[in-house]
Amino acid sequence: MSLPEDLRESIEVPDDVRDELARQAVRLGPIARRVYWLARTSSTNDVVAALAQAGADEGIVVVAEEQTAGRGRQGRSWFSPAGAGLYVSLMVRPVLADAAHENRRTLITLAAGVAVASAIRAATGLPAAIKWPNDVVIERRKLAGILVEAVNYGETRGFVVLGVGVNLQQAAFPVELAARATSIEAETGRPADRAQVLGEVLASLAEAYADLVAGRFDAILSAWRRLASPMWSSVIEWDTPSGVLRGQVEDIDRTGALIVRVGDRLERLIAGEVRFGS
Repeated sequence: MSLPEDLRESIEVPDDVRDELARQAVRLGPIARRVYWLARTSSTNDVVAALAQAGADEGIVVVAEEQTAGRGRQGRSWFSPAGAGLYVSLMVRPVLADAAHENRRTLITLAAGVAVASAIRAATGLPAAIKWPNDVVIERRKLAGILVEAVNYGETRGFVVLGVGVNLQQAAFPVELAARATSIEAETGRPADRAQVLGEVLASLAEAYADLVAGRFDAILSAWRRLASPMWSSVIEWDTPSGVLRGQVEDIDRTGALIVRVGDRLERLIAGEVRFGS
């Protein structure tokens, strides 16, 4: 397998991370059997996708200390300064039950949100919550983001890349993010343990992935509802072709769509970005 150019400059996985991954080995299963560590790259998702296209086995992980072109949902950039966050991507080649075929992308997205929020709670004790579909927040301030990208899904060589960014330090967020973002260090008042956070994130993703391929979708949705409890009955708004709509959150359905009451009718949101109303 030929390596992407960025990986030719990969460095040794830090000792504390290697020790933590060894400690989590039973939970990790096929995840993180091969880990690449980069001082700097454009996007860990792009590097993992290149590895997948070159035939890498599922579970491969790439971590970077800095991204120069990190991205989030809706085509936004993800601020990724050196040493300030956890920037990690992994690749899986899931085969889901036929009943989940049409909703697989949403189910994977929800499962990833559950995994990352649960991991942050376990590693830090913080009351991390989910904002639909998979932003991880503390009191409505974004702590972590997840980007799910599927390529040729359902084909023999298809794959899904899960990219996770966790704010470890408050490292000079741009002005436009300062009021809407937070970090583990800011919330706990102490430095974040990068190795512990990474180990918990990967182990939780591995467990969520096992639930997915085993068809335990109700368990994923139940966990998502519990971790998204701050959303229930909240007023949110979102953009539509005809303008901004506002409504009160009621639930998610079995497909992962968000159910919102707008006046006397219910709306199903299956994609897009929602904002908490004032």
